[in-house]
Amino acid sequence: MTYDNDPDGLYDSSWRFLDWMHRRVVEDARGDHLDVSHTAPRNRFWLGRLASESAVINSPLGHRAEKLDPCAIGIRLRPATAGPWTLKLAVRFHCWEPQPDGTFSKSSLVSAMINATVAQDGTLSDNGANSIATQLGVLGLAGRSAEIRVDLETWREHDELVVSFVNTSDEPDKNTPDTHLYEVALKVSGLATTDFQLESLPDSFRYDRSVAAIGINCGVEKTNSGFRTSDTITVDKNRPRYWNHSAPQPDFTFDTLSIDPLPQLRQLIESAREWGDEHWGSEALAARSTGWTAAMHAEAEKASAAYTAEVERLERGYDALVTDPQLLQALKLASAAIRHAAAGKYDAWRPFQIGFLISALPGVIDPDDAQTVDTVWFATGGGKTETYLGLLVTAIIYDRLTGKSEGITAWTRFPLRMLSLQQTQRFADALAGAELERRKHGIGGAPISLGFYVGQGGTPNSIPLEGEPNAVDRSMPVRYQVLLRCPFCRNEQITMRFDRARWTLEHVCGKAACPWGDNPLPFYIVDQEIYRFLPTVVVGTLDKAALVSMQTAMRGFFGPPAGVCSKPEHGYTFASRSKSPSGCLVPGCNGTRRPLGMDASRWAPSFRLQDELHLLRDSLGAVDSHYESLLDHLQNALTGTRAKIVASSATLSGVERQVDVLYRRDVRVFPQPGPALNESFWSESNTVPARRYVAVAPRGVTLEFVSDRALNTLQSCVRELVDNPAGVCGSLGIPVQHAAHLISQYGVDLVYGNTVRDVEAARRSAETEFPYSVNAESLTGGTPFEDVRRILERLDTPESDFASRIHLIAASSMISHGVDIDRFNIMVMKGLPLTTAEFIQTSARVGRRWPGIVYVLHRITREREVATYAQFDKFITQGDRFVEPIPITRASRRVLALTAIGAEEARRLAVHEYTAGTALTTITKLRNHYRDAGVTAKTETDALTDALGLDGPLDELLRRDINEWAISYFDNLTDPATQAKWPSDLSPSGQPMRSLRDVEEGVPITGEE
Repeated sequence: MTYDNDPDGLYDSSWRFLDWMHRRVVEDARGDHLDVSHTAPRNRFWLGRLASESAVINSPLGHRAEKLDPCAIGIRLRPATAGPWTLKLAVRFHCWEPQPDGTFSKSSLVSAMINATVAQDGTLSDNGANSIATQLGVLGLAGRSAEIRVDLETWREHDELVVSFVNTSDEPDKNTPDTHLYEVALKVSGLATTDFQLESLPDSFRYDRSVAAIGINCGVEKTNSGFRTSDTITVDKNRPRYWNHSAPQPDFTFDTLSIDPLPQLRQLIESAREWGDEHWGSEALAARSTGWTAAMHAEAEKASAAYTAEVERLERGYDALVTDPQLLQALKLASAAIRHAAAGKYDAWRPFQIGFLISALPGVIDPDDAQTVDTVWFATGGGKTETYLGLLVTAIIYDRLTGKSEGITAWTRFPLRMLSLQQTQRFADALAGAELERRKHGIGGAPISLGFYVGQGGTPNSIPLEGEPNAVDRSMPVRYQVLLRCPFCRNEQITMRFDRARWTLEHVCGKAACPWGDNPLPFYIVDQEIYRFLPTVVVGTLDKAALVSMQTAMRGFFGPPAGVCSKPEHGYTFASRSKSPSGCLVPGCNGTRRPLGMDASRWAPSFRLQDELHLLRDSLGAVDSHYESLLDHLQNALTGTRAKIVASSATLSGVERQVDVLYRRDVRVFPQPGPALNESFWSESNTVPARRYVAVAPRGVTLEFVSDRALNTLQSCVRELVDNPAGVCGSLGIPVQHAAHLISQYGVDLVYGNTVRDVEAARRSAETEFPYSVNAESLTGGTPFEDVRRILERLDTPESDFASRIHLIAASSMISHGVDIDRFNIMVMKGLPLTTAEFIQTSARVGRRWPGIVYVLHRITREREVATYAQFDKFITQGDRFVEPIPITRASRRVLALTAIGAEEARRLAVHEYTAGTALTTITKLRNHYRDAGVTAKTETDALTDALGLDGPLDELLRRDINEWAISYFDNLTDPATQAKWPSDLSPSGQPMRSLRDVEEGVPITGEE
């Protein structure tokens, strides 16, 4: 098959090879091409087998036995007419027999084709048992028997038939140790049927809930004449085409948009409007509305209005470009900057990317737009990161053009503990492009820079004069390398060094021709350096927001610092401390504080970006909702402004309520979904396969066994290609010159585990369970930083010798966010991830550039996984509808007990200390200042109520708690006999959180080894 944009046929070869690998996995799992086995079949084959009914009934596992090693497969059907019904039934299977030499031999095929009638009472005229018994007798297979059964269910609105094939053989004994049936298949034809409607999904004008038939302990496939069982459920998803209009796509290349974007954007908006008239107009909806309920009509009208508003938003963005020449210049330079970041991998914006950027431009220039959170929603792998990077760079250039010459423009937060190095590199590449454009066009201000804000465990919080990290240890800097390459020239030979004069830990590019020169790269990884230099963009983990209550220098994240140190390269200063009267953060600095050169209102960040919004849920979401309000409160108090929030999410489920709880703002999603599945103005379904999803319900063996066997087969296929490229390629109709590409793209397997135990088990199995050497690595939140970088580098640039490469990566959820490796094209999931959103994110790690496959091994005794297996097709094609509602609330008294002291301490550090003009680090100083400034329990109650966003009509109980907390706090403060040593000790509810994840109390666990 030929595909668009596949001139050399590599994509077609990749799909053919992947399809062959998958067939091999299934064939090996069933034993299709084996006649002799040296291993007991029941210990080897894990698909297509049925245990005997009596063995299942008598199993000590009880009802779980039928799920773990079933005795029947079946197809549930809904007849289109009343009975009696005539059916054509066909079954087939093999048996395995032990031999005197210890081997096992496969029997000839046993099959039966039956023309049967099912009476109105459910009686089946011929169950096939006699025909099967005759064949088994001829083959000498004693103790084996099987039959077809039909159950008629009449209690629902429509009659339903369950056609089953049951292994009625004897239980295994000494003479017949294995009475399983193997390679079992059932076909049903000749019956007119109607579709089921999935009750787990609500009615929607946009989606089809119909299911033709339901498999019992198996998948089911529709044929020309009926249905047949399958041992796996396979769903192929195609790549989207990023333009869905009859008119030619406008020229969105970076080259064009960096010179004259307006004509192309005008064409985009006109096309979007035309498409809306054609697909969302009243006539179009009427043509689609057959069978719609009143609720579905209302839903469609609401969606139509949302699309119209989306187009109007594009118009607003376009008008802003026309009327604001500085904004237009910023957009042009942003396109040039992203061109630099793309480095030839792509040369143009996708329509939805430039569409989002244009629609979000009012948020760059209009303060009132901060009331709405703009959320990017697109299929994972579609380019969401580059989308909001384009917006960020536009905002940065606009800031520089309009007088914001320094300070933070955007603070980007990721919800995971470990921030992806690849994600960080993409930010660095884009900002390097922006800095080159700033220089090229003579735009003033400080160099555009990036801060990596993850702190201890990833990078240092600080580098002290004495202690760790050791400033005099020459091996120390290399442990903290973050960048994978120079963002200016893409040189991969980066040097790490610690400059004692500047007291900075630096990434340095040693390439002579680098446009940045030999200066340290504008990239900061030590927390205190980020406070000192306030890089243009700070990218980090969400939990670091808790430091607002402990670190006075966090003030630069929402307002102006105190001043600038008189010592060169020392950076900004903050509140005075005994060891640093000027507030400089360089150890031992004796410089003085100099005034800032920019108005206070310009220091506030224009944007707070939240990646993976859907992960802000449960306790993390509740705590963050308080801290988001706290950040708004502090920014408004110090600058009179409010940051615009932009988010990206893998799902739309419950996003309105989630955004309201988290940010007390409205939400606007871009792009709006179209009127039908896989059909919108911004994209449509293509014929190019992207990813194959395979649902597996293992039979009679553990999930670990299945994972090992599947991976063994997959690795064997690649090694066969390594050893015999001409033979393998010839059999598949693939040019032999494509072999090296296939070995590279399919030679590394990714195993996903829900727990660290699953991950480590997979890695250990690779070392012990394969008949050849397998190089395995693991990636979890606990993987050391330098190991993550080393592994990613090896994956990006594999060794020339296949034997020396990484063959298997065992990973936890850390792999699912921001890790983009083109060579990840095969995944084995050991059980469903805990949430559907996590499944969507994780499975999208494979097949990003080349065809990929995801094996989902279901834990078939778990009800959720049983349900997902039964409706796997819809689970994949309509995944967003299966996303669980996001549980989140800010109205939690328990959370308030944790966040109240954080808000109070943040106000002390960021507001009161600067009002006092002196450090408020002791009880006495704080008491005296509050007395003199008229700060009371009442004034702080009001301030904390605003700071924590608890001023709503339903928050009365929480406001009472705040008042009681504040009274207790001030009682402790004014008590002459107080035992408190530091201001945070005054809290009646404990110390401030050190991380937003410090919600659950730790439980000590002890035991003997």
